Amino acid sequence: MILVKRFLLTFLAVVAAQVAFAQDVSVWRDLANVSYKIGEDDFGELYVPDFSEKIKSLEGTEVTADGYIIPFEGMFKPEHIILSSLPLAECFFCGAGGPETVMEVMLKDPIKYTSKRVQVKGTLVLNEKDPEKLMYILKDAQLVSK
Repeated sequence: MILVKRFLLTFLAVVAAQVAFAQDVSVWRDLANVSYKIGEDDFGELYVPDFSEKIKSLEGTEVTADGYIIPFEGMFKPEHIILSSLPLAECFFCGAGGPETVMEVMLKDPIKYTSKRVQVKGTLVLNEKDPEKLMYILKDAQLVSK
């Protein structure tokens, strides 16, 4: 009987941890709810993000996101990475993913590149004005797990 109780408690703890992890990384679901409007800059027309109220409510808050580090040839900086919610073959730069599936991450401490999924936590900043940057930026971020 004691063995069954221990198993049950361990099982419940694992399920609770998985649910908590899933809630932490659900930020991608919220960030996907973005639309675009036509804007202009010095070079002509461009698509400008039109953030939903849910996304706007996340700005300035600490969020956790999991994903894959996108290696740009000669551009990988261990303290400034691009994180994709999708694997490399499907990401915004290489596959069918949209711009809402990637974010710039400014890390407090440098990390080493890995092709495995990582999890980071930081303060979300929304960018709708600077076309040289991604529309989602995570500042003061730290690696939570790899």
